Amino acid sequence: MRCLSTRGGDERSLSEAIAAGLAADGGLFMPAMPLPRIVGRPREATLAATAEWLLAPYFEGEVLESKLGAICEAAFTFEAPIRWLPSPADRLDGLLELFHGPTAAFKDFGARFLAETLTASRAAVGGEGKTVLVATSGDTGAAVAAAFHRRPGFRVIILYPDGRVSARQAHQLGSFGDNVRTFRVAGTFDDCQRLAKEAFADDVLRDTLHLTSANSISLGRLLPQMAYYAHAALRLSDEGRTPVSFVVPTGNLGNAFACLMARAMGLPIDRVALATNANRVLPDFLRNGRYTPTASITTLANAMDVGAPSNLERLRVMFERANEHMDADWVDDETIRATIRRTWSEAGVALCPHTACGVEVLRRVRAQGGRGTWLVAATAHPAKFERIVEPLIGQPVEVPPALAELLARPSRAEPLEPTLDALRLALA
Repeated sequence: MRCLSTRGGDERSLSEAIAAGLAADGGLFMPAMPLPRIVGRPREATLAATAEWLLAPYFEGEVLESKLGAICEAAFTFEAPIRWLPSPADRLDGLLELFHGPTAAFKDFGARFLAETLTASRAAVGGEGKTVLVATSGDTGAAVAAAFHRRPGFRVIILYPDGRVSARQAHQLGSFGDNVRTFRVAGTFDDCQRLAKEAFADDVLRDTLHLTSANSISLGRLLPQMAYYAHAALRLSDEGRTPVSFVVPTGNLGNAFACLMARAMGLPIDRVALATNANRVLPDFLRNGRYTPTASITTLANAMDVGAPSNLERLRVMFERANEHMDADWVDDETIRATIRRTWSEAGVALCPHTACGVEVLRRVRAQGGRGTWLVAATAHPAKFERIVEPLIGQPVEVPPALAELLARPSRAEPLEPTLDALRLALA
């Protein structure tokens, strides 16, 4: 599989693209179009087997082709179950729960796959150790840290916006130590993302530290996220409930783009609707065709507080008229609160603020006559946002054991100004 930069100035094999993270011309790597079409069925009805089957065409002829099965088995050790919500007899509404991994967020799937892939690649071809640089709006950093923690030959640098993630997210981010360094940046997530891109563009810093990316700009993060959409679509197809449609809460567009890729490969997926918070760059782009990055706005759904979504660059390459292939809507904070209250009252299900955006967009889809089976990607466990969720539902949210273990550790993050000079000095 050849991978091309979205800006046309870099072409590499899949393994090389994953190791590099960002293209040399500043673009994002994309598999050569058109995407491969699915053939047959997975060998087993497990998420790991679905991932191996789905990703096999991408790894064909690669140095890691024979290791793909082992990589998937090691990465996908937890499932993505469907929780059905109360709904009228003529429709099915559910949550695709993606938060059962070690850091209680969907980012665990891609982060673990990336860690296993880079480890297998290093064992196969050798080379220097890698520094994994990741900007996070809340969940990505912890997932990457957990995936690479104490992994020989790797160190992790986390950049997160100080004061703009939940208290439990912040504690997670600083709870690893060892080969993980965490920086609380005096700025927004967009500042963190810009800083990471500037580091990759700096030849000396990139080559000295052997940088690679673990944000959704990395194909090693993006490709495996197709697996849970494919797995759910195949399961519902076997039950005669397809085609299924998805609502995907999204900020940087990586998770939603993975769903669009799975559909483009021929999975039985019908409509895809994006749900954002008040950072409405994506809905506005799909409505008027103009991409207007803005300063991000702080909201209850902080992991989606993105004013310049990176993966929009991939979207524009993949689709000439993106609005013909998906829908999008945005949700304000008061509606997020109302949705959390209503879903708890009607279904006894606690939602994180990001998932609440998706549930509200699904409510609007249904109000406009949307039919069939719909799943909302439930992106994070509500216990990560207890200060928001618990007052709205009137009781504590049970903390999953893996998250409780992280919260019991000491936590430390170093302050950092949002400049490349400050980062260079900190990493010297």
